[in-house]
Amino acid sequence: MRTFGEFKLRTMFVNVLDRRIRITENPDGTFLYQRGDVSILLSGRGTIRIMPAPAEGYGVKFLMIRLKPKVGVPPGDVVEGYVTAPIDVVVKSGNTLIDKFVVGREKYALYGERTIGVIARYHVSGFTEEEPDSIGVMKLILKNPTSDWKLVDKVVLPIRNSVMFYSETRAYYPVVVLTTKEPYEVNNTGNPPDRTLKPTHKAEPLPNFRMRW
Repeated sequence: MRTFGEFKLRTMFVNVLDRRIRITENPDGTFLYQRGDVSILLSGRGTIRIMPAPAEGYGVKFLMIRLKPKVGVPPGDVVEGYVTAPIDVVVKSGNTLIDKFVVGREKYALYGERTIGVIARYHVSGFTEEEPDSIGVMKLILKNPTSDWKLVDKVVLPIRNSVMFYSETRAYYPVVVLTTKEPYEVNNTGNPPDRTLKPTHKAEPLPNFRMRW
């Protein structure tokens, strides 16, 4: 069943994990959009777009994915794989945002020291060669330019205003490159893992982020 994309207004249900969107056509030709306690009357005929968004939740700027187990990267090597990742969902009518919500269980963690750290959306994932069966996916490239083995136990990246990509049933973050040269540097490339995917808006890279803890 289709989750993301453009939907013509009609009486229908759309399930996004644990959330259900219901649209009902009224006798006067208007439509009632409902999700939980959210109710919006849409006048006239047209479409809505249901799209993924970065997992900002309550307004955080960073996403921290803890890798379990840790990943060892050989000297001078590059390892490519996938992790699962949390997402938010936005609903738009034209260019107007009519709804935004979190799917799945929300978790947050302090990244950094207690006095100078930041709150990040938190998620635990394995690291797999094949794309995982998850609604939220991130392709992660681990580069080790050093002459020693490096262990990667997490990836932390800025997500505010990040583009997302999507198919009809799955959401993708841009490809993320983590370079294991102290301090570890993370690059949200802005590039899709698959050129067939649709972007939520114009795709641009975000500034590199240095992981200090």
